[in-house]
Amino acid sequence: MGKHIFAIVIIYFGAVTAWMILGNTVQLRTHTQDSILRQQVGQLWGAPQRQKAPEVSYEVAREIKTERTEGGKTVVETRTEKSTHFLPVAQSNIDVDQRIDYRQKGLLWYSTYRVGFAGNYEVVNSTGEERELFFNFNFPNSGAIYDNFRLLVNGEEVKDLEIRSGVVGRSVRLKPGQAADFLVAYESQGMDEWWYDFGDDVNQIKNFTLNMNTDFKDIDFPQNSISPTIKKETDKGWQLTWQYSNLLTGVKIGLLMPKKLNPGPWVASVSYFAPISLFFFLFVMFIITAMRSIRIHPMNYLFLCAAFFSFHLLLAYLVDHISIHLAFLICSLVSVFLVVSYMRLVVGERFAFFETGLTQFVYLVVFSYTFFFKGYTGLAVTVLSIVTLFILMQMTGRVNWSEIFAQGGKKLQQGTGPK
Repeated sequence: MGKHIFAIVIIYFGAVTAWMILGNTVQLRTHTQDSILRQQVGQLWGAPQRQKAPEVSYEVAREIKTERTEGGKTVVETRTEKSTHFLPVAQSNIDVDQRIDYRQKGLLWYSTYRVGFAGNYEVVNSTGEERELFFNFNFPNSGAIYDNFRLLVNGEEVKDLEIRSGVVGRSVRLKPGQAADFLVAYESQGMDEWWYDFGDDVNQIKNFTLNMNTDFKDIDFPQNSISPTIKKETDKGWQLTWQYSNLLTGVKIGLLMPKKLNPGPWVASVSYFAPISLFFFLFVMFIITAMRSIRIHPMNYLFLCAAFFSFHLLLAYLVDHISIHLAFLICSLVSVFLVVSYMRLVVGERFAFFETGLTQFVYLVVFSYTFFFKGYTGLAVTVLSIVTLFILMQMTGRVNWSEIFAQGGKKLQQGTGPK
């Protein structure tokens, strides 16, 4: 009996080594693909977008005179120096429409999205003098596309846009206290995150309202971002509002796109936890066969471990091509079929279909399926362990283990075929 158990332990640790290699292989494939594919998706679709608030400025020119001596004569030179001064935007009313549109590449899903932006800004000449004010609007990403772009000044659309270094600008001449309205609208695409940036330093934000509509329920906000002041759930997603009358802040408004279950990291996690699943399976099988005086040879355990491993191996290369849930179903059926059809020949149909099949379904299929529920895997493993312990303790409470182990292989018979 001791040699029998020792052989099973050796086979088990061999399977553990195979799973560690498979998990590392999947992780390597995932990280290698991510470094390449993320850049490709960004080029084809768009990178994370950071929309900066527009800048309003005016220039003040002054003449500077300098004197120098040339040939015994004093020469006076006059040059004009311009300095730029910034004004806060008097009022901002912004509407943002976020629509998720996932893209899959290899073992990874990328959270790509479509965004519709419309910002209505009021600019007021608060300098006390008639001045020419410059309104500069920064595009969020130089590598992105902007469809249906519109720039309106006091309701009149600007046909000939002046774009320099990713900035579209327009100037208006205003008298003291006079206001001008600027409307900027576009449709674009991005990935993972969307930001509205007030600037690098602490800035004053007056009469600010940003309304954002999403077509997804799973919303989250990145670190160093402002939470919305109003949240209202809709049929498709959320209506989020950031509203401030006079805010001083260096923090930005941000939204993280929901992430779809990534096949690569998911398969790697399932592979790394597979030894726990196999341990439960082998332990339960060993207890049942010992109690029923059925001896399964270590070679039979080797094939059982191989059938278990086939589930994860097939899953690792099937999720590249089909839905992860469909791949999970196919791999479960294949692995269960291998085990049940094999044990039918070893110990008989009833034991193969009921004890073996049910045990594999619980400790392979159900155990692995818990990884679809993020954050609950550890709890599921704990509950499964406690339930298994309870059942086995109740089953074996009256078993004389000294007698069973002392008998060794004398009373236990090798299963050689259907019974």
